[in-house]
Amino acid sequence: MDHHVKDLGLVKQGRQRIEWADIEMPVLRSIRERLRRERPLAGLRIAACLHVTTETAALMRTLIAGGAQLRLCASNPLSTQDDVAAALVEEQTAVFAIKGEDRDTYYRHINQALDIKPHLTMDDGADLVSTIHSTRQELVKEVIAGTEETTTGVIRLRAMARDGALKYPIVAINDAKTKHLFDNRYGTGQSTIDGLLRATNLLLAGKTLVICGYGSCGRGLASRARGMGAQVIVTEVSPLHALEAVMEGYQVLPMVQAAREGDIFITVTGNRAVIRREHFEIMKDGAVLANSGHFNVEIDIPALLDLAASSREVRELVQEYRMRDGRRLYLLAEGRLLNLAAAEGHPAAVMDMSFANQALVAGRHRPVGGTTEAGSHGDPHRRTDPRAAEISSVVGRGHIS
Repeated sequence: MDHHVKDLGLVKQGRQRIEWADIEMPVLRSIRERLRRERPLAGLRIAACLHVTTETAALMRTLIAGGAQLRLCASNPLSTQDDVAAALVEEQTAVFAIKGEDRDTYYRHINQALDIKPHLTMDDGADLVSTIHSTRQELVKEVIAGTEETTTGVIRLRAMARDGALKYPIVAINDAKTKHLFDNRYGTGQSTIDGLLRATNLLLAGKTLVICGYGSCGRGLASRARGMGAQVIVTEVSPLHALEAVMEGYQVLPMVQAAREGDIFITVTGNRAVIRREHFEIMKDGAVLANSGHFNVEIDIPALLDLAASSREVRELVQEYRMRDGRRLYLLAEGRLLNLAAAEGHPAAVMDMSFANQALVAGRHRPVGGTTEAGSHGDPHRRTDPRAAEISSVVGRGHIS
C-alpha cells in the first residue's frame, strides 16, 4: 500500500493511543457501527487533509467501516502524530504525513492524497480545495462535494465563492453548532493552554496574557487563561465582540496598546499579520508569541526576522529572537498552531461531535451506476441521514443534500 510516514515501528504506541481516544468518542462509535451494517460509503473515494491525530484516526476507522476508500494527509506540517500515522498504515489506510515535514513534502503529500481521484474532499484549512483549483483541475469532474472543518478554511472558501472561483460546493462543518460552540471554545481553550505549558513550562498566574481575537476560540482561551490566574487582555476588531469581552470582565485594548502590556500573546483570528512590526518594536523584554489559528501567518514572522539581530533555539519549539536593542522575543512552534505542534490537540470528547458531523456528511453522497449522485436512490434533494441537517451552511454552487 502506498504511504509515507516516519516510522512503522511506532504502530503499537499509536494503536494504544487511538483506542484510548476512542473510549471518549461514543457518538462516532455509534455512527461507525451503523455504517458498518449499512455500508453506505461503498465505492466512495475520499481525500482527507486533516490533523493526523488519535481523534482523526477514529474518524478514518468510521469512514472505512462504511465502505469508503480513502487517503489521508496532514493539514499542517507540525500537527501529525507519527505513531498514529503508523498505526493507520498498519490498518491499511494510505497515510502521507510526517511531523515536521518541509513545505515541498507537505504539498507532495497533498497531491498523493488527491491521486485517489476523490468524490469527496475533507479539508481542515482548504488546502485540498486550493490545490484542486490551482494545479489539479482535472479532478473537479470527479468531485461531488467537500467538507471544511475550520474557521480559516471557511474564510478562504467564502472568498473563492464570492469571486466565482469555487467549482464545487463545500459543507462548512465549522458552522455546525455542535462544532463551533464546543470544539472551538472548549477544545481550543484547553488544548492551547496545554500547548503553551508544554512548550514553555511558564507560570500563568500573575502573567498578562493578550488574546488576539474574541470569536469562539478566543472566548474559550480567555476563560481558561483567567481560570489559571492570568490577567487577560483582549484585542478585537469587531465592536460587538469587543463589547462582549468587556461585559465578560476582560480588559479590551487596541493591539498597539496591548503590545506594551503583554507577557504572552496568542492569536486566534484566522487572519494575516495580526501581530506586526510596530508591535514587536514596543513589546517588553521576554514577551512570548504564539498562534492557535490554522496557518502561521497571524504573526508576521518575516518582520520579526528582519528586526532581529540574532536568533537561536532555547528550548524545543521555542525560538529566541534578540532585537538590536537587546530585548528578547520568544516565538513558539514556528508560529504554527500551538495546540497541535506542542500538545495533542483537542480532547477526544469534544472532537467526537465535530467528527460525527464529518461522518454524517460523508454518508449523504455515494457513487451510483458509475456516476456520482447525491443522497440516496439517486434523489439529489433527499438526505441520507436527517441528523446531517444540523450542518448549517454550504459554500459554493450546487446541491448538498
